[in-house]
Amino acid sequence: MDLIVTAAGEARWGERLWRCAIGPAGVSAAKREGDGATPAGVFPFRRLLYRPDRLERPATGLPTAPIAPHDGWCDDPADPLYNRMVRLPYPARHEKLWLAGRAYDLIVVVGHNDDPVVPGAGSAVFLHVARSDYAPTQGCVALALADLLTLLADAGPGDRLAVVQG
Repeated sequence: MDLIVTAAGEARWGERLWRCAIGPAGVSAAKREGDGATPAGVFPFRRLLYRPDRLERPATGLPTAPIAPHDGWCDDPADPLYNRMVRLPYPARHEKLWLAGRAYDLIVVVGHNDDPVVPGAGSAVFLHVARSDYAPTQGCVALALADLLTLLADAGPGDRLAVVQG
């Protein structure tokens, strides 16, 4: 099944319709690193990462792994591990996955710019937990925790994120 996300901040999963957050620059068919846009396209759900000190392992059909304080994601287009999970400390520019806030308590890694990785075409595009005010993300898609847990309980191999313009 596809999670269909619109530039209007709506996400449809089967018969369910939820509010979601996307990047402040909206949806773009030409995603670039740091542009604040959510990429348009259809991207497979790769795996679920979760923060085990805050949540039990969620029920899902997706491959699942806990994160730890040393986990990060490389967002430096010049680095050979660009758009890949890395162990911290890491010398190139990166994002920490273990945050003080709740956004990365659940992270669905989606298949955006990962097969193959194109330097500069965008990194760390995830499906994650939204802030309570649905503030824009840096280009990810974010759902309320309860909505994301509902989706995960239904999700499995072959399910996808479909971000549409208009």
